[in-house]
Amino acid sequence: MRWALVKVSLAVTAMVVIAFAVPLGLVVRELARDRAFADAERQAAAVSPALAITAEHEQLQRAVASTQAGAAGRLAVRVPAADGGAPTEIGTMRASAGALDGNRATIVGVDGGYALLRPTAVDAGRIAVVEVFVPHGEVGRGVTTAWLLLGGVGLALVVGSVAIADRLGTRLVRPAEHLAAAARDLGEGRLGTRVPEQGPAELRDAALAFNSMADQVVRLLANERELAADLSHRLRTPLTVLRLNAASLGGGDAAEQTRHAVAQLEGEVDRIIRTAREQKPQAPGNGVSAACDAAEVVRERMAFWSALAEDEDRRVRVAGVERPVRVPVARADLAAALDAMLGNVFRHTPQGTAFSVDVHHGDDAVIVLVSDAGPGIADPAAALRRGHGDGGPGSTGLGLDIVRRLAESTGGDVRIGHSVLGGTEVRVWLALHGPHGRSGARTRGGRARRRGTGPGVPRPPVPSGPAG
Repeated sequence: MRWALVKVSLAVTAMVVIAFAVPLGLVVRELARDRAFADAERQAAAVSPALAITAEHEQLQRAVASTQAGAAGRLAVRVPAADGGAPTEIGTMRASAGALDGNRATIVGVDGGYALLRPTAVDAGRIAVVEVFVPHGEVGRGVTTAWLLLGGVGLALVVGSVAIADRLGTRLVRPAEHLAAAARDLGEGRLGTRVPEQGPAELRDAALAFNSMADQVVRLLANERELAADLSHRLRTPLTVLRLNAASLGGGDAAEQTRHAVAQLEGEVDRIIRTAREQKPQAPGNGVSAACDAAEVVRERMAFWSALAEDEDRRVRVAGVERPVRVPVARADLAAALDAMLGNVFRHTPQGTAFSVDVHHGDDAVIVLVSDAGPGIADPAAALRRGHGDGGPGSTGLGLDIVRRLAESTGGDVRIGHSVLGGTEVRVWLALHGPHGRSGARTRGGRARRRGTGPGVPRPPVPSGPAG
């Protein structure tokens, strides 16, 4: 907007300056020309009284020399002889007397300038001709200086208008830049961002509306956090009953696993309540020091799920967790995403269905593959939409959305396709360089690199048809 105002002001001022300066320059030139010829006319008229009195050569010569043009050698007089003989000439005539236009003064172009011819009656039968030479320099005297002055004034007007337009544009642009920056900050989660109400009335109104919207967003988020905390707190009563019942189960592996699961569930509920009541909740993986060893997390969670798999006679395979694999996400968030994917396997596949977890470490990303030999997913794209689910019992449609948000917080993504076991394969791409690094999730170059095959990173599968 600022440069647009400057360009408009430059164009308008330039057109105005040209519209006035060009005609004024032409007028100045004509005035200088008229001044030069008017002065020549006066010089010629100064000799007319002498011609009316006498035609003697000496007296006429003194009359010519007494004028400014005659003293400079630019005035000449030709007087016809009374007896038809040779005419009397004072000075050198540059133009022919035949160029006269009747009895009027005539201007004739000659070498080096112009000649003004003025007829003067000597007696009843004779007409003398007075010639005044006007050089080109005299005709254009002062014109160049006037044109330079006009050009300087025009340039000053253009520069001044551009400077004023730039200052006005700054007054308009700065409030708009503040508004755009505040919108970006608010979108990135800085809820305390507000816009100073300054600038033109329209931008002040926009800033006021933005601040009101931000206040409303803060109130809505606070209400949502309190609601989430209240709903989570309601789970404490059934959890207490489960914990008491689990304590009475006695010994055995199943009883111990049940008590461990109830304790873990109670801890998760407490964490949800604490997180919901925080003033500045963060998206998964957005913590300042959010990083963990993906291999260790996979081993830990598979130790839990493998016990349940053994009870249901499921064959389990884990690969790629022999060495540390650092990923830029919080440990709890990665564990939650793994639990969501493995929980889907147990909920939506028959007992005895095999599954596997593979971790692939590449140069710029880590891929976690969770595969099963189940019936597959009819609509993989819909399964990734928040709240959609697959319509089955116990499906909320949030599990895969948790996984997707975790991956996208690093600049990665999630894809669902066919697994080598014959069912579903959920591929989670965790970029190691952040959303704006080499593996940016929404850049064309990032996508091109993702689809390449790096060391230890297989080409991601492309969903086609019913996926499992």
